Amino acid sequence: MVPGLSKDESNLADFVTGTQGRVSDQVALEDAFRLILKGVDDPSRPGLEDTPARYIKALREMTSGNHQDPAEILSRQFDVKCANMVVVAGIPFTSLCEHHVLPFGGTADVGYIPADKVVGLSKIARLVDCYSRRLQVQERLTEQIADSMEKHINTIAVGVVIRASHSCMSCRGVRKPDATMVTSAMRGTLLESQAARSEFLELCKPVRQ
Repeated sequence: MVPGLSKDESNLADFVTGTQGRVSDQVALEDAFRLILKGVDDPSRPGLEDTPARYIKALREMTSGNHQDPAEILSRQFDVKCANMVVVAGIPFTSLCEHHVLPFGGTADVGYIPADKVVGLSKIARLVDCYSRRLQVQERLTEQIADSMEKHINTIAVGVVIRASHSCMSCRGVRKPDATMVTSAMRGTLLESQAARSEFLELCKPVRQ
């Protein structure tokens, strides 16, 4: 069972990443993708012969976050007195849109006010990777990062802002390559205090500009 996913979602994640014995057969997964290729091109032609193997390998890598535990990632904390906002801004990420299995990517700004301990700096970036390396939608990604920070760290406030470009919107359908989607999630004092919220957004600005 994958942490944070329903039983059905966990089974799907296990299927993609090959962690269940019944679906871990690399050849079977490659054959399945070869059938998809056959619908649009000749999978036996030069250039496509090794594509199924490369695709399955890439898909496993890009969904590896399904098998990472946010609680473990955020467990490294330090007894440091800090009563002010801590922000890690401009964290780059790439994810996969669950609707079209096409990449979307951008940056995440993650901030919090610790109640007692602070979390290791790199762990916040790892948390972003944990949730972005899944089949995702940006709205859920934003909420999951904020919820995990609030759940696994003793915080007074948590804020997350994600800005991303979606290839499912830029290379197909409406085809608007310059569009950027912005989502935010606020917890604790950031919901209650306009001043705290403004401080968080101001601290994020220099990296985003």
